[in-house]
Amino acid sequence: MKAVVYKEPFRVAVENAPDPTIKHPNDAIIKITSSCICGSDLHMYEGRTAAAPGIVFGHENMGIIQEVGSAVTERKAGDRVVMPFNVACGFCKNCLGGFTGFCTTVNPGFAGGAYGYVAMGPWVGGQAEYLQVPYADFNCLPLPQGTEHEADFAMLADIFPTGYHGAELAGVRPGESVAVFGAGPVGLMAAYSCLLRGASEVFIVDHVAERLGKAQEIGATPINYDEGDPVQQIKDRRSGNGVDKGIDAVGYQATKAGSSAVGGEQDEAPNIVLNQLIDVVNPTGALGIPGLYVPSDPGGVDENAKRGALSINFGRLFEKGLRLGTGQCNVKQYNAYLRDLIIAGRAQPSFVVSHQVSLDQAPEAYVKFDRREEGYTKVILQP
Repeated sequence: MKAVVYKEPFRVAVENAPDPTIKHPNDAIIKITSSCICGSDLHMYEGRTAAAPGIVFGHENMGIIQEVGSAVTERKAGDRVVMPFNVACGFCKNCLGGFTGFCTTVNPGFAGGAYGYVAMGPWVGGQAEYLQVPYADFNCLPLPQGTEHEADFAMLADIFPTGYHGAELAGVRPGESVAVFGAGPVGLMAAYSCLLRGASEVFIVDHVAERLGKAQEIGATPINYDEGDPVQQIKDRRSGNGVDKGIDAVGYQATKAGSSAVGGEQDEAPNIVLNQLIDVVNPTGALGIPGLYVPSDPGGVDENAKRGALSINFGRLFEKGLRLGTGQCNVKQYNAYLRDLIIAGRAQPSFVVSHQVSLDQAPEAYVKFDRREEGYTKVILQP
């Protein structure tokens, strides 16, 4: 089969890879119809992880079941399905508690597994023609037959649930005000989720024009941090007040004002968003942190950053009585609910999708997505 293979920093190629097979009676083989490029893929693409050449990328996958193992009872060949990026067993202590992002079965010695991602287990990615899915009854979310809502449903693999997870971590409630830092796909989904949950006012902070334009389209207030301190900009719009809740959808590659908005060299400050959130959220508020932070960053700005040790204003956090929640999304907690919102016409997360291209165009799409060229905000690859 054809697959997107990591070669070296800033280079992927579409190459032939082994076809997946049924390795366990609980497996299913999926013919991929849509697989998205994620901002998390860019961490590996840019050489900011320990990913080795040869890894097949792709953790946002949907398609049609081609074959199932003998132990699969709920799913069958021909079913249209989308898979959480979390690979999970469904029966370990964490899965039974709903924490499928921290499954202790699928990646021995580590809590959590994912397709096509460094250190997340042996699971081959789905930016390819076919994908092996373990524990298929648990991991395959059924979808209506046909092709309707293809781009919307593709968002259920990761970014729509992850954005919603940010709102859940922050405990966003109807009538509250929220500041979302980062207007990439997850940040836009976080802002969208806050609005779906009834937030009265949502600010979204970034400096990429296309992203801020998307934010405005959904009813959020865009804040360009190149035009001044985003904390002060938000407070100026709220008569000197901060906000009730805050969400970090940026993570460890956060940048300072004046950094390039079109890729290339960045002036990174991995703690800047966390400290700005501490400043802008009102006392007794809460922070949701779905943005990715890692314990090892080869490209870190200093020795502390390289080992994920960041300096945050913890005294201020304590003084304000702020709560915080963090960690990768447990997609299974949200994906069926969000699927049903899409089917009912209450949600259309595909507004973030800027490009749908063939699998063969993946190398070019990675370059443009990484450099934020030509309005690339979210890319779907279709074999």
